[in-house]
Amino acid sequence: MPDLNSQFARYPSLQGRAVLITGGATGIGESLVNHFARQGARVAFFDIQDEPAHALRKSLAAEGCPEPLYTHCDLTQLSVLKFAIDQAVATLGSLDVLVNNAANDQRHSIEEVTPEFWDRSIATNLRPYFFAAQAVIPVMRAAGRGSIVNLSSISWIIPTTGLPVYIAAKAAIVGLTRTLAHELGPHGIRVNAVLPGAIATERQQRLWYTPEAIERILLNQALKRQLEPAEVARLVLFLASDDSSAITNQSYVVDAGWV
Repeated sequence: MPDLNSQFARYPSLQGRAVLITGGATGIGESLVNHFARQGARVAFFDIQDEPAHALRKSLAAEGCPEPLYTHCDLTQLSVLKFAIDQAVATLGSLDVLVNNAANDQRHSIEEVTPEFWDRSIATNLRPYFFAAQAVIPVMRAAGRGSIVNLSSISWIIPTTGLPVYIAAKAAIVGLTRTLAHELGPHGIRVNAVLPGAIATERQQRLWYTPEAIERILLNQALKRQLEPAEVARLVLFLASDDSSAITNQSYVVDAGWV
């Protein structure tokens, strides 16, 4: 397994850039906040988990990183989301990067899905991706550049069972990414998707990573080890930076060779 604490790439173009991350308090989102802050970016992030969010801010400030701006934000409430984005843009003075990361992979069977559950799941896992992008487009268009990175999943490719509405949303995110890339390309705004595989976040390990599940994951992966959130975050850094200035309308898989 690689040493995830060793020296990895630094992107000078991210120094001082304004970055907004949804769902940034834990899991892959926490790693994203850490990585962008350590690049010298000015980070704002949203979540509803206040305790880990404030702990993350303090730990980065103690490292000497620019202290991230945290806003408690329920992304299912679109008026709240729009207000929080406007406030973040006003505080940061600009917005160069949007990372749509927030999601909820609550397991569910086909039989137990009600119209209310469907709406609630889509309101968490898909709808905010569009409306967050819609809200940041004016400031990116005025600057003539920007990078939007949408977190999808390999779950709809494998395919996975036991969470059909979540998987429908993750598939739709790829389609949304592609159309936004063509809509926004003339304004210098790039839009890409990242599709993680089985990532060993604290939540996954606590709720789903039984010995049998881990065995199944490793059997399907070409690389026979568990993947860490940092391995997703480092790809997102690249897609947010000017090093990827010609890359848009693409979907990148981080799954140790599962698909």
